[in-house]
Amino acid sequence: MLKTTMPLNITPVTNHREREKGVIVYPVYSRRSAGLSIGINLFTDKKSCQFDCPYCEVFPFSSNAEFSLEQLGEDLRRAISGARKQNTLIKDVCFSGNGEPTLSPAFPDALKLAENIRAETAPSARLVIITNGAGLLQPQIFSLLKEYALLPTTDIWLKVDAGTEDWYNKINRCAIPYEKLITVIKDFVSCTAVTIQTMLCAINGEQPSETEKQAWVSLVCELAQRNGNIRKVQLYGKARSSPEDPLASPLPKDYLEERAESLRNLFIDKGVSIPVEVYL
Repeated sequence: MLKTTMPLNITPVTNHREREKGVIVYPVYSRRSAGLSIGINLFTDKKSCQFDCPYCEVFPFSSNAEFSLEQLGEDLRRAISGARKQNTLIKDVCFSGNGEPTLSPAFPDALKLAENIRAETAPSARLVIITNGAGLLQPQIFSLLKEYALLPTTDIWLKVDAGTEDWYNKINRCAIPYEKLITVIKDFVSCTAVTIQTMLCAINGEQPSETEKQAWVSLVCELAQRNGNIRKVQLYGKARSSPEDPLASPLPKDYLEERAESLRNLFIDKGVSIPVEVYL
């Protein structure tokens, strides 16, 4: 197996397919982080995810690149050092990459290592974990994410793309039953704070139905009322090419703004004060 690392000159990647070349750490300017994010990829040899979202930007690939904690530590320190030398503010250190981070056997150790390095070398940066929530069905992952979410410098970005089983089957295409996943997400949000992230795009040229829109708004509002544990809601549109294009396609800015306003209005009616942000 070949251990690989990217030549970290702290030039943020613009072609996100760099991750498919076996990189473990990749700096990127993130629209949702509003600045420089240091990405961590635990899947250097192939994509690994329970979801099969048609909008996903990760193209099919296979390599003999090997992930190692040692390489993660070296690359993360180098990336942070490079940013500091250029006086570039690091907004976060983010677990994302070529799949669902919680699926990796190395995830617990990688999370601990990344948090230690972040705290030591970039204490103003946040630790972000982007997850589809499927790992919460494993008690050990549920407990681990809850533990880290309670830290003041950690954000869990939790995917909630659908309010109905029908749209879930189209936009996430996951074998995990919809109700089973939503139930564990509700349980998690009841005990710790998260950021909800939702992709809004058309599938086969069709936008979500009125039934789906109303169901999603109701679901997110219900989550928001669970002990006040929603930090913010991020609505984002399709901005990068995908292997199955044009199966998934962008929706107009006005559509995203309309969906955001609908949720804001319901929050107001329910006495909930949570930011709803739109990213194109």
